[in-house]
Amino acid sequence: VQLQASGGGLVQPGGSLRLSCAASGVSTYVVGWFRQAPGKEREYVGAIRWTMKYYTDSVRGRFTISRDNAKNTVYLNMNNLKPEDTAVYYCASTDGRPISSVLPDPGTYDYWGQGTQVTVSS
Repeated sequence: VQLQASGGGLVQPGGSLRLSCAASGVSTYVVGWFRQAPGKEREYVGAIRWTMKYYTDSVRGRFTISRDNAKNTVYLNMNNLKPEDTAVYYCASTDGRPISSVLPDPGTYDYWGQGTQVTVSS
């Protein structure tokens, strides 16, 4: 069972990045994305529940989640990045079929990727 997050890096404000979450031995029916900035608590970014996608207000309209079922991979496409988006980004999955209202709760998830650093700076 493994989730592998990748694709982070350094980008200028207004730039774009695509993060990948590759799953092995774990379901991608529900995948959540979270981030944690230094000195702050882990924050919900968004989630995909089969074909339904959910986003926190601060990223809605800038971030989109997509999936490639053939590759068992979920993507977080990030556009118009801002310095406040700087954080370590994590993907997470679960064996269950949680309802949408609990997707922002980190406790909903059974498996976590190792995190990938995103730095937005000029």
